Amino acid sequence: MTLAAPVATATAAEVTTTEVRYYPVAPGVRLNVRRGPGTQYPIVRILPEGARVPIFCQTPGTTVTGPYGTTNIWDNIDDGEYVSDAYVNTGSDGYVRPRCS
Repeated sequence: MTLAAPVATATAAEVTTTEVRYYPVAPGVRLNVRRGPGTQYPIVRILPEGARVPIFCQTPGTTVTGPYGTTNIWDNIDDGEYVSDAYVNTGSDGYVRPRCS
C-alpha cells in the first residue's frame, strides 16, 4: 500500500501576505498619503523621511511630477490610502502591481 504525500496548500490571506513587497519612498521626502488617487483628495497622514510602503494595487489618477518622473499612477498602500507613484521607487515607469478594482 502506497500513501500519498500530504499536499501543502496556502490560504488566500497567506498568499497575499507573502507576495507583498515594500518599496522605498524617495530620499528626503515626507510623503502625503491621500484618501483617493489624486491631489484633490484630503491628506490622511504624512509618511516620514525614509518610509517604505507596501503596494497592494495601483490605479490611474491625477498626474504628478516627482523624483521618479511624471505619472498618473497612484499606489494603494492601505485601505483607502494612496500615494503618487512619482515618489515611490518601484524600479518601473509602469504598473508593478494589479490594478485596483
